Amino acid sequence: MPSNAKPTQRLLSIFAVQPCWMIEALAAEMQYSVASTRRFLAKVGYYSSITHNGKWYTLHKIPKFNRDGLWFSNDIGFSRFGSLTKTLVQLTARSAAGMTAEQLGEKVRCRCHSVLVRLCREGKLQRQKQGASHVYFSMDPSIAAAQRQAIRNETSAPLPAEIALLVLAECIRHPDFSLKQLADAIARRTNVTVSVEQIERLFKQHGLKKTTRNTAPRP
Repeated sequence: MPSNAKPTQRLLSIFAVQPCWMIEALAAEMQYSVASTRRFLAKVGYYSSITHNGKWYTLHKIPKFNRDGLWFSNDIGFSRFGSLTKTLVQLTARSAAGMTAEQLGEKVRCRCHSVLVRLCREGKLQRQKQGASHVYFSMDPSIAAAQRQAIRNETSAPLPAEIALLVLAECIRHPDFSLKQLADAIARRTNVTVSVEQIERLFKQHGLKKTTRNTAPRP
């Protein structure tokens, strides 16, 4: 591109070669200050990344967002919703049964536990303890009620065969575990929420007994 091309035209040509840039490298390529480069980006339209502490930039027209509103260039993630906080709120609200920090982290491909805790403190999400994890829900009362009901439905259904086998194997490894401890152990190992009621039903089916549901037996 000619050296006398308009800055926005030069910006477009640079992003045509490489879809994501950090601001300092982009400013150096543009041969303008960082402040000026930010102005050019604002004029054209851009997204900042939800990963890498928002340090990467891409232009509005570049991302091809998936059904979750996310787009990744290698390990750099961008969201249709803008910031990571807005993205977590939207993903949670759109989920059928709420989402754990691990599930959300897998979606956005970065650790987000501390951000989720802050969103709860700010009244933008709510959560409840479920097994070994917290499940995050929308702040919208009708959405949250449907999400909580979906969890109740899930935890009252019979266990899938592969999870049932894991529960039985965990019981063999830890015969002193209570039903609650078994549920927590499965949640830690598989990120699957299993209820005490489901394990209790499984044990009845196999003629097994546990003397306590919520605490470990005394030594």
